[in-house]
Amino acid sequence: MFIEKVEDLKDKKILIVGMGRTGVSSAKFLSSKGARVTLSDHKSKAELADYLELMEGVDVNYDLGGHTPKLFLEQDVVMLSPGISAQLKIFDYARQNGVHVTGEFEFMSQFIDQPIIGVTGTNGKTTTVSLIYEMLKASGKKVWVGGNYGKPVSELLMLDGEPDVVILEVSSFMLEHVVNFNPKNIVFMNLAENHLDRHKTMEDYINAKRKIFLNTNQTTTSILNADDNAVVELARDPSVQRGRIFYFSRRSSLEPQIMNIGGAVNIGNEIKVRTGPEIEVFSTQNQKIRGQHTVENIMASILASREQGATHEAIQKVIDTYTGLEHRIEYVRRVGGVSFYNDSKATNVHAVIRALRSFDENIILIMGGKDTNLNYTPLREEIKRRVKTLVLVGEAKERINRDIGDYAETYLIGTFDEAVHFAYSKSRINDTVLLSPGASSFDIFDDYRERGSHYKKIVLEFT
Repeated sequence: MFIEKVEDLKDKKILIVGMGRTGVSSAKFLSSKGARVTLSDHKSKAELADYLELMEGVDVNYDLGGHTPKLFLEQDVVMLSPGISAQLKIFDYARQNGVHVTGEFEFMSQFIDQPIIGVTGTNGKTTTVSLIYEMLKASGKKVWVGGNYGKPVSELLMLDGEPDVVILEVSSFMLEHVVNFNPKNIVFMNLAENHLDRHKTMEDYINAKRKIFLNTNQTTTSILNADDNAVVELARDPSVQRGRIFYFSRRSSLEPQIMNIGGAVNIGNEIKVRTGPEIEVFSTQNQKIRGQHTVENIMASILASREQGATHEAIQKVIDTYTGLEHRIEYVRRVGGVSFYNDSKATNVHAVIRALRSFDENIILIMGGKDTNLNYTPLREEIKRRVKTLVLVGEAKERINRDIGDYAETYLIGTFDEAVHFAYSKSRINDTVLLSPGASSFDIFDDYRERGSHYKKIVLEFT
């Protein structure tokens, strides 16, 4: 790319598409480096009032209420925020006329000079990023966290000082544009159907995820889930094989193999880890976070943090004390003998399966949201085994009902608030009401955080 250093940004004409948090921080950073920035968004000035207020005093131009094709051709770079699909015709038009079209993540990450840990996969990314951060911080490291979780990369670049390491959660939307992104450590958690409204096919989704390995070399360490067949299949790719590979597994039968080549394996309440000549042992006896799958997050986090200098003592302390993140199988309260959990972050089928397996039975499950063409049939056995009542809401409720509605007592409800109240009305002592939507929130809410917070607000008002 012709822009390789921050100094090269001066006087470059850069158009940013998408005026959300990422677009605003990108505009501020680029403008501060002397670039000639234009922000373009299909929303009107009135709709973007809150973001425009954040831009007061920043020297940028605007193209609001639509995208002006002629303006695209006048740029050196057109940079897309993660939520903007790269497949829109206007971007093809720009490319055909020689304009460089890229994503914020790909463009901005090239200006990070410190070692990067890139964490991707379908589920477990955010918890793993958070665990790595806590392990490194407890070891005295200065750490920046960004990407799909934390701050946009452009916002990280405006922080004071220099970190020892940067942890980036990397979504498939961010990876679509990758050409030069080159993390020191790659963590790949799992791979399951997701975002098919954006990627159209599972193959397209996998190909986007695969790009995280594009620039691996002999100094790269990839940390991969040996229990996920799709991830193991990816590991056979020559680009992955260029570097070192550590596997992690919950299968004790893999202990000899993994301990021989390096990695982590869970045996009972212990995790055995080898990243060098010695085998270390960590205890999960006092682990606080719920769910069988959480040990995968812990193993991946140990391997990544150990690679960047985390101490054994700090890692064990985090395992013993970490209580999880908001909106991830988060305990809300117990009222009338009924326990309420918020798993709003579960936006795909694989995540719902993980949540259900964190409980035994007597679950009243609230599902639904934006319809993204997912196949819900893999949920059938877990629904039949653990769910007594299924409450469906949102744009995807008809699709979910067709796939799994026959496997539990099922109700289709009109609004989100009504669904939560109805779930409570159907509950009895020792039941669990679980919000685990299996769909994105964009039919009703701005994001999963708003959905989860609204759910908690309703639950906290119950008497």
